[in-house]
Amino acid sequence: MMSSATNESICPVCSHDRATDVVRRLAVPVHQNLLYPTLEAARSARRGDLDFRACDRCGFLFNSAFDPALMEYGPQYENSQQHSTAFVDHLDAMVDRIVRHHGRTDGTVVEVGCGKGDFLRRLLNHPASHAQGVGVDPSYLGPPVSEDGRARFLARFFDSSLDLEADVVVCRHVIEHLADPVGMMTTVRSAAVSDRTTVFFETPCADWILRNSVLWDLFYEHCSLFTAHSLGLALTRAGFRVTDVRHVFGGQYLWAEAVAALGEWPLEDPQLPRDPVGSLGDEPDRVGQWREQLSRLREGGPVVLWGAGAKGLTFCNLVDPHRTMIDRVIDVNPAKQDRFLGGSGHPISGPDAARGAATAVVLNPNYVEEIRRLLSTIDPEVRVVNWME
Repeated sequence: MMSSATNESICPVCSHDRATDVVRRLAVPVHQNLLYPTLEAARSARRGDLDFRACDRCGFLFNSAFDPALMEYGPQYENSQQHSTAFVDHLDAMVDRIVRHHGRTDGTVVEVGCGKGDFLRRLLNHPASHAQGVGVDPSYLGPPVSEDGRARFLARFFDSSLDLEADVVVCRHVIEHLADPVGMMTTVRSAAVSDRTTVFFETPCADWILRNSVLWDLFYEHCSLFTAHSLGLALTRAGFRVTDVRHVFGGQYLWAEAVAALGEWPLEDPQLPRDPVGSLGDEPDRVGQWREQLSRLREGGPVVLWGAGAKGLTFCNLVDPHRTMIDRVIDVNPAKQDRFLGGSGHPISGPDAARGAATAVVLNPNYVEEIRRLLSTIDPEVRVVNWME
């Protein structure tokens, strides 16, 4: 359900007390990347409410109904994307930017929210890098020390009690999970060893979601969604001087660069869209249209959906909660295979399970060509549908 009414709600970034309703959903799965071993466990996944609002001053999007007590990040949380060549190319481009463009080749790199450590290892193993690194993440699984002693990992949340000193801080896809992202940025600021400490933040782009009407990119885990302007403002309020905010990964992500020195950033966003609800359209109507489209595809044979991450889970719960139109979900990550999507309970299989399907639906356009190439070796008769076209 959507409404264009304006309600009072305090923006976590600029403290403005006016925000516009964007989208409201009740009882959605709170986790998009937890693994469920059985259909029953998946159908019983913990749920919470979405009440997304857009700040009328800085453009920040936030879920005013978010409850952090519902979240559980640990070893069963699996969001690695390194099995995709398209995503690995993106990782390598960001590593190269840190090392070559910024010349950060030595000192201590701290990665906040390192996941399984893939990005930090890539950075330390860059040919021009001589740094040592510390990765911090409660979902980390692996050896506590690797890369010949140059990397160590802490399976815990990042906070000021760690007393880490950093020459470089990388924080990728963390702040969107936090109801107080400026608080986390301030804690990161306290780890800077000098005003030359450089920080790099990556997070989903709210502009891209609104502009492309990607309703399946609004989900519970991501309670804080930034526009380019609000990301720069948040970093500035946390004590950083922002040097760059750019769109990366086909515009889906924002990449911000800053140094640990005081800076300035305008409070109001001069390019703020006046009608964020209009950008998304009417959700029930869109979901109804998608169901009709899936039904037509289903008439031609089995339909699979590619990707058991956040987009896939949200789409399945929105459009096919009873598993009548999408036969199964395909994912290249072996850790997700033979598991079930939270909420809807769709089974997750490896790419070979797409053999014999009539249609493979792809929600993220960045992966379409990669998936087409893979399916051409498995079953060239499977039609790949880019859902955003």
